[in-house]
Amino acid sequence: MIAALALVLLVPVLFIYYYKNAYKRPENFPPGPPSLPVYGAFWIVLAHAFSDLSTAFKKLGQRYHSKVLGLYMGPVPTVVLNDSGLIKEMLNREEFDGRMDIILFRLRSFWKKLGIFFTDGYFWHVQRRFSLRFMRDYGFGRRDSTLETVVEAEIKEMLDLGMNGPKYPAEKEVIKGDLVSMPYFFSIPFVNGIVQVLSRSTLPRPEYKDLWTLSRGTVLFQRSSNDMGGALSLTPWLKDVLPNYSGYNSLVKGNQCLLDFFKKIIDDTMATRDVTYDRHFLDMYISKMKEEFNEKDKTTYSVDQLILTCTDYMFPSASCLQFVLVFLVERMLLQPEIQHKIHAEIDQVVGKNRLPNLDDRRNMPYTEACIRETMRYDTMVPLGVPHRAMKDTTLGGFDIPENTMVSPNLTMLHMDESIWGDPQNFRPERFIKNGVLDVASDKSLPFGAGRRLCAGETYARQTMFQVFAGFMQAFKVSTADGKPLLKPAKRLQGIITTLPDFWVRITPRT
Repeated sequence: MIAALALVLLVPVLFIYYYKNAYKRPENFPPGPPSLPVYGAFWIVLAHAFSDLSTAFKKLGQRYHSKVLGLYMGPVPTVVLNDSGLIKEMLNREEFDGRMDIILFRLRSFWKKLGIFFTDGYFWHVQRRFSLRFMRDYGFGRRDSTLETVVEAEIKEMLDLGMNGPKYPAEKEVIKGDLVSMPYFFSIPFVNGIVQVLSRSTLPRPEYKDLWTLSRGTVLFQRSSNDMGGALSLTPWLKDVLPNYSGYNSLVKGNQCLLDFFKKIIDDTMATRDVTYDRHFLDMYISKMKEEFNEKDKTTYSVDQLILTCTDYMFPSASCLQFVLVFLVERMLLQPEIQHKIHAEIDQVVGKNRLPNLDDRRNMPYTEACIRETMRYDTMVPLGVPHRAMKDTTLGGFDIPENTMVSPNLTMLHMDESIWGDPQNFRPERFIKNGVLDVASDKSLPFGAGRRLCAGETYARQTMFQVFAGFMQAFKVSTADGKPLLKPAKRLQGIITTLPDFWVRITPRT
């Protein structure tokens, strides 16, 4: 009787408590949905679009009649920008350069704050500056003939696999007759390109099975980040209660592929290093680490940090870049005229006696425009990597407290009618003016902007062109069953947007 009475009294008290806190917000915080127990407004976000947060935030912005949306994701104050102008402003303001400290980022870096992408402050500034300063010497951030030659050699290997079939057991997982597996058929040139930047071919070339294991692990990590709607980031204890369903086990498994891959490379580098000179970036980093060895309280250099630096620069190459090409392959199956135009341009500019190279890029505006339109149309990172306000500030007329998570809804920018006119149409010609590529007309931000701009943009654009142009010079693509593709596949949301793995038929053009 007493217990029943206590329950009767407790229920209204809890209701009043949660009701009052549901609408409790900082002064002049952007409008948005109320907070519910445990996950805050995240429940409401998931109700609007469980597997597509970008679309959910668009709907909520319309519901609250605001281009700046304010809400609590669990206990974290969060601001989402649905306005193109405010997105660009935020990305270029230094006070928004911070990163969130969440389990997703910790589990991949030995439970420390390491790497480049997900760190901030002094540590990030020192590590990013050092890595970019010396990686540029090996083709990361500018054109490099040695790197270009290595990528070309990898493309030839890729084309030979498509033309003549597998030579090694690992290749049988990627090609079956005239069918190739997407995205993994494209993996090797991108992955080995980064290995070349880091180690300058001073170590034995990684085996195919190791390269594809790396690529599959990276894709697994990307996709698993959205299991259960991404609830693991808000309630880390799910890793102990529901390690499989929360995506935790898959995240650990996928990430371990990256850590193991680079630990071996770094161990081999240290074993073969000559202290009298530096052969490549890894040697330079290790020399700097040795130089600051006695400054343990001050130094930001360590073997673990080097592993995570390599991992961060490999991450997009082993996932994002190949999926841009996969999205473009799917688009060609949906709109066959695109494939015809690309083939015609390649035949006219390059012919068939040599591979396309970066000198051809300026003379192949349609092929380049197709890659750019793909990155606009299928935004790879719809909400970007979350930013953190590093101090109290304002944005769009609203107050943004320190440590607020700020996310740019890049899909809104890439689908803004005031910028693109007909954003729902896949139309590469929008980037071509008077027969040449009009870079100034490309207002998309697939690589972000400001100091947090993706450091690998130049490498990414150059390598995507090389790989795609070489592939299209050699092959015609069609569906595995030979039937027309009538609608795009369902997108898989994670850290990046991907497609389910699928097979595509390739026919040699020769």
